Order: sequence, then C-alpha cells, then structure tokens
Amino acid sequence: MSVITITKDNFDAEVLRADKPVLIDFWAAWCGPCRMLSPVVDQIAGERADLKVGKINIDEQPALAQRFGVMSIPTLVIFKDGEAVNRAVGVQPKGAILNMLK
Repeated sequence: MSVITITKDNFDAEVLRADKPVLIDFWAAWCGPCRMLSPVVDQIAGERADLKVGKINIDEQPALAQRFGVMSIPTLVIFKDGEAVNRAVGVQPKGAILNMLK
C-alpha cells in the first residue's frame, strides 16, 4: 500500500474513520531528520497491508499539527478506531516503529 498525503480535507475519512490502524508521519520538507525517517515510513507502507500510512506536511497543514500537539518533527502518531493511541518524536528505527503498532 502506498503512503497517503493527509490534509484537513481528507483527515476524517482517511484517519478517523479508517477500518485499520493508521500510522501518521508529521513532517516538513526543510527537516533533515524527517528526510531520514521518510524512507523507513515508505518501506513500512509497502510491507504492511494491515496498516494505512499517511504523511502530514506541517507547513501545509498547521491546524492538524496543532490539533495533535505536534511540537517537534518528525512525530509519528498511531491511530486506532479514530483515537491517537501511541506517539514517538524524532527519528525511529524501523523495529521501534513496528513495536509501536503492537
């Protein structure tokens, strides 16, 4: 499954009403650590059909970043049944991200 670009317009449909867990990567183009994490997030999206993966560019979607209290990037947030259930700030190894999903 490919990574979905999440905006305020599709957030409810893609994240809150998703029928499977959703991994969201809050990022920005100017953020070096975000660029380091991005291929890992893309890889997880390609490997896990049981998971929806989305990215939110905080520069383009500041209201979503504010809504979820994103103060530093990259921030990963796991949503299940419309609720944020786990979060990690900073670059994470793939294993740590997969453990967050359990």
